[in-house]
Amino acid sequence: MKSVRFQLVLLLSVLLPGLAWAGSFTLTSPQIAPGARIGKAYVFKGFGCSGKNISPALQWSNAPSGTKSFAVTVYDPDAPTGSGWWHWVIFNIPAGVTHLQENAGDPTAALAPPGSIQSMTDYGTTGYGGPCPPVGDKAHRYEFTVFALDVAKLPLNASAPGAMAGFYIHHHTIGKAGFTAYYAR
Repeated sequence: MKSVRFQLVLLLSVLLPGLAWAGSFTLTSPQIAPGARIGKAYVFKGFGCSGKNISPALQWSNAPSGTKSFAVTVYDPDAPTGSGWWHWVIFNIPAGVTHLQENAGDPTAALAPPGSIQSMTDYGTTGYGGPCPPVGDKAHRYEFTVFALDVAKLPLNASAPGAMAGFYIHHHTIGKAGFTAYYAR
């Protein structure tokens, strides 16, 4: 009986601090609600889609202690590729930054935080590329995630593909927050 109690106390001491911490780091968008349909302004323009391809504003709070930079990704795990689809990858966001402005995903607009890098999407371009699932497909999930990283800079440049950036991001993650929204046509 003492052994079972000890194991339970040990398990709770490991899980509870992580659960309390995990609930405090949050990501929100004033334009896209969790679980909602993504609006036309944030949909890709091309590949048969006629959106405006504007990246939504994103805001995060309560990053974990020790955060040295942030990365943000938008990923579609439902894309019929066998490996999903990277819609946005931006990293080396300074630790003092807590938001991305609307349209920060357009590299020519110069709205992204200084020093940040927007790398390649699966559209073959840098910056934000909005949803554009195949016509008639089920609604795809678009996972918006902010990662708190333990390094100030990842050793990558804008030509890094999403999967490579994802490898480095996941290797240096000390916390993450996100939400999922949907789009179909």
